[in-house]
Amino acid sequence: MKYPPIKSILFGVFVSVSAVAQIQTGKASFYADRFEGSPTASGEKYKASKMTAAHKTLPFGTKVRVTNLANNASVVVTINDRGPYVEGRIIDISKGAAERLSFFNQGTAEVRLEIVDPTDGKQDTQPVPVDNVVVDDKETYDFDIARISPSGFGIQLGTYQELVNVLKIADNLKKAHKKKVAVKVKIINGVKFYSIMLIGFSKREKAQGLMGDLKKKFPDAFVIDFSK
Repeated sequence: MKYPPIKSILFGVFVSVSAVAQIQTGKASFYADRFEGSPTASGEKYKASKMTAAHKTLPFGTKVRVTNLANNASVVVTINDRGPYVEGRIIDISKGAAERLSFFNQGTAEVRLEIVDPTDGKQDTQPVPVDNVVVDDKETYDFDIARISPSGFGIQLGTYQELVNVLKIADNLKKAHKKKVAVKVKIINGVKFYSIMLIGFSKREKAQGLMGDLKKKFPDAFVIDFSK
């Protein structure tokens, strides 16, 4: 089996050892009752009694200790959803988790997030399962890499641990959408994760328009504002 060389697939490699990989502080909120039974971005249904949460970037299955800075109460939640998308908020937790942290009546709380376990095996590796990736023993890739600082808006499609997934998907995206493909590297407790993004959108509306089509193959896709 012979594959064509990949030239300039990765127009930019956005490398980041993010502070969120270790400790993050900010405001937490919790799910409203109307979301009970609704599907989350991971495909699991939201249940108020379960210790789960939404985070913008952490891979699904990541276990996070959330500590209420007002009373030092803490709870461990599992990331299975994306959000919150309200400015200033860093995590959205289940109603049950909010009750354990004793901020149910207040609505929000200042919290500290700490990674307990980077993954339990349910990372958001949506469209190309590892078992389905065929790699020839003589397969060779040729591509240009440049460290960049993205601007405007982008679409994050998924987070992967296997580099071969990144190469295959990046090649397909470049051919199909004619947009710049970038990879953000996150290091969580010493484990590397690669998030694939389409970048170069000047307006949020343009990114959201394309994301509607991408959701069919990348159900966990979401828009990123690089100015924040």
